[in-house]
Amino acid sequence: MEYQWLIDRVDSIIVNRSKTVILAFLLVTVLFVGGLGSITTESGQEQFIEDLPSFQAVEDINEDFSASFSEVTTSTTLVQASTNVLSKGALTDMLATRERIINTNSLRVESVSTPAVTVAETLNPNATTPAAHLRAVERATPTQIDAAVREAAADDAGFTSSLSDDFNRQSASATSSRGSVSHLAGPGEGSGGGPGGGSEYPPNKVDRIKSVVTDDASNIWVQGTPPDTTGTTTSVVLPAALLLIIVFLAVAYRDPVDIGIGLLAIIMTLLWTFGFIGYVGIPFAVLLIAVPPILIAIGIDFGIHSINRYREERVTGLGISESMMRTTDQMSVAFAIVVGTSAIGFLSNVVSAFPPTQDFGIVAAVGIIFTFLIFGVFVPALKVTVDRARQRYPIPTFATTPLGSERSLLGRLLSVGVIVSKRGPLVFLLLILVATAAGGVYATGVDTGFSPDDFQPAEETPEYLQYLPESIRPPEEFEYVRINNYLDRNYQQDSQVLMYVEGPMTRDSALEEIYRASQSPPETFREERRQAEARSIITVIEDRAERDPEFRALVNRNDRNDNGIPDDNLPQIYDALSTDDSDLSGFLGEDRRSAQVIYTVDGDAEDDVVTDDAYAVADRFRTTAQPTGSVIIFDEALSLVLESVIQSLILTLVGASGFLVFAYWVIEGRPSLGLVNIVPIFVTVVALVASMRAVGLAFNAINGTILAIAVGIGIDYAVHVVHRFADEYHEQPLYPALQRTVVGTGGALTGSMLTTVFGIGVLVLALNPALGAFGILISLSVLYAFLSSILVLPSTIVVWARLTESEGVRLPVIEAITGTDTAESTTTD
Repeated sequence: MEYQWLIDRVDSIIVNRSKTVILAFLLVTVLFVGGLGSITTESGQEQFIEDLPSFQAVEDINEDFSASFSEVTTSTTLVQASTNVLSKGALTDMLATRERIINTNSLRVESVSTPAVTVAETLNPNATTPAAHLRAVERATPTQIDAAVREAAADDAGFTSSLSDDFNRQSASATSSRGSVSHLAGPGEGSGGGPGGGSEYPPNKVDRIKSVVTDDASNIWVQGTPPDTTGTTTSVVLPAALLLIIVFLAVAYRDPVDIGIGLLAIIMTLLWTFGFIGYVGIPFAVLLIAVPPILIAIGIDFGIHSINRYREERVTGLGISESMMRTTDQMSVAFAIVVGTSAIGFLSNVVSAFPPTQDFGIVAAVGIIFTFLIFGVFVPALKVTVDRARQRYPIPTFATTPLGSERSLLGRLLSVGVIVSKRGPLVFLLLILVATAAGGVYATGVDTGFSPDDFQPAEETPEYLQYLPESIRPPEEFEYVRINNYLDRNYQQDSQVLMYVEGPMTRDSALEEIYRASQSPPETFREERRQAEARSIITVIEDRAERDPEFRALVNRNDRNDNGIPDDNLPQIYDALSTDDSDLSGFLGEDRRSAQVIYTVDGDAEDDVVTDDAYAVADRFRTTAQPTGSVIIFDEALSLVLESVIQSLILTLVGASGFLVFAYWVIEGRPSLGLVNIVPIFVTVVALVASMRAVGLAFNAINGTILAIAVGIGIDYAVHVVHRFADEYHEQPLYPALQRTVVGTGGALTGSMLTTVFGIGVLVLALNPALGAFGILISLSVLYAFLSSILVLPSTIVVWARLTESEGVRLPVIEAITGTDTAESTTTD
């Protein structure tokens, strides 16, 4: 397939019409700037689980089982801590705080629930107002309060679940309690959680509640909504990445003008990518924070290779135009191969079960195409224009030599892989094969995880972040996380499984079906008298029947088997329930074609066991029943993490291998060179996963893309080496071609590796710990890819040459043991 005419045409435009190219790229940049104002943000774990069937069931439950004309509410958590939160002083603190909260109109309070209210109503059953509750406790003696606490604990399971694990019924004491404030949301406010959603309404509710807290005998903490660290993380990571990159560019280029060209190209790349995000409406979520450092690192890699190769030609005495023509002639092909394989790696994430991961793959793939265009076309055009201006005007030139030479220390270090390939490539590759196989076995033990904690920052922020400007400075401590950690340490409660049942609930057997499904429950389900502990329309009926003789008689008349569950005239039963304040809407859909059952399950049981048991109970329903709840949602998400990792890795390896084989068949007529390209990537992937297990990192929704990224970025290094070798091999014997390849390209690879490792490594500064680990993993994958390309690839190439050449290439084995270097005399025809 003839392609050289296209490359020659592009080379000619870059060199001969450089100013036109520059102007065109600047105009496109202005166009993409227009999309920046349309960027939206999204945070939290909901974005990863919103497409799961169990999460959809939660959405259906929220839609079906809420009062028709009720207002949307938001909530705030109150946590009280003291030596004894059930003492008179602590109870008085909470009840006085509750009264003030209710009387603060701006908080739009619907209700405030707290164990202190239960104690007050136990002391005085006639107390119905906040003021009466407070008086009941203030007038009681400590002995009376202790007796009321013990009575409440015996009669109300909800009371004890609101107290810390150290609650002692005998002494009527506990060190902590928790309650909640329910707020009426304003017009147009949604109920969605997370920053920016309805859960933040009313505005500044946490600060307003804190201003009315009474804490004379205890501490009362107010927990609002999870912190949104996306903006702060971006503000910290990008400047840090740019600062580190400037340092490494200074080392690689040693010329301020070339550094300026590189920085301008980086800024343009980011503007194009962010503009694209805005125009297509992809929300900027936590995973997309990793895209800018990735594109910056790849762009710098392209820039260093391009400038370094151009300088290699210039030092031979060639002019500006001819040097750049030779540079772009070679580098555009290498860049195209890198872009193709990297894009395949990124796009493999579209098969992920998580929408943010799919968005990440699309944005990263589009971004690397933008990077190719800017660094492959715009940068050479600008470099040519600047160097021509230097010839006409007294603009100083600080450095014109390439990075790395055969006589330099870097050149000698880079030659280690070539030396090994001369003395014993087969022995070395066999050792690598054994090590990789062993690492692969070890890597199979890597864990997977999916938890809300993956999306939360650490409780305390690093001290160095407090030196940032106030506008982007994070708080010293995230109070939400601190309170959350406190609750995790001090409270142990049962979890819940919600069962969303779809079907005509007016059918005679509808309630009997719910009743039978709850009999003899699985081990993880709490039970009482061989019946699952649950709340449903049945418990609403039982509660009403217990206190209303007329309704009880109606139930008995329609209960054919005398088990207390009506199985006839159900519409009449429901109509009777609707006449009082029974919580019918919480368990029966308005159209009476769906129902909700809330089961209590063991909070200490493994999530996967609870999920299996929940689906076993769902199978007992004749109608459609979908179990859901946080336990099931996150367990299902966890099972999809590893599935997504494996699918994207397979797609990446197969797609990249096929692309490389095709590319080298077209370019060199040697498709087997594509397979040579893949060898270092297998080593890199195995080493990376083994490292994850060694340091205790698990695959999660954020770093689940890491293997596809490792292939997509890491293959960059192997491509540069193999493509440069193929060019050199046309003109030189095997080992001289290898030596020139590794020293020439290796210098640029070293600079690229350093900028990438440190440029992406700055993600460790991210407030989200999972994102920090993600940055470390990408940096490790790049480091491993660099080392395997420099050390493993030369021996692989020698073996390839022996297998594909009919004669003239020997594989030295004895030299690896004796140290006798006969490989220098090896030639190829």
